[in-house]
Amino acid sequence: MSEPVLKPEPIVRALQGAFCRDASRQELLRLVATAMHEAGSPYTGVYLYMVHGDMLELEAFEGRPTEHRSIPVGVGICGKAVAEMRDLNVPDVSQAAGYLACSVETKSELVVLIRRHQEILGQIDIDSDVPQGFSQAEESAVREVADALAVLL
Repeated sequence: MSEPVLKPEPIVRALQGAFCRDASRQELLRLVATAMHEAGSPYTGVYLYMVHGDMLELEAFEGRPTEHRSIPVGVGICGKAVAEMRDLNVPDVSQAAGYLACSVETKSELVVLIRRHQEILGQIDIDSDVPQGFSQAEESAVREVADALAVLL
């Protein structure tokens, strides 16, 4: 397995430090979005959507702005991940049924759920301009950050 671009350990440590300083939920989410985006390619856009009833609401992002600030559960890749209660790694968004495009440049997408046991709190949605942008190692690195975030929210 190749080394991931994203190094989760420094992000997890920064989250824990911010939490100990009583950082707000918004600050924790922004910290994740910024740190992941700063990892560089394949992290073109990082969007943190949180579950509010049957809607996903964009609460923090870094990268290209998106018009998709609210997404119904079950709609698009983000909504499908929540409805199916599983992470989704889409190597080619042009082949994904019901894909909601944030940008015409996006080629692949990774959605990793933020979950506390069986409860889905939200998700980290990452767009990439690179086809097949997210290896298994990359997905695992994002999962580490999502798991740490779930404990702190």
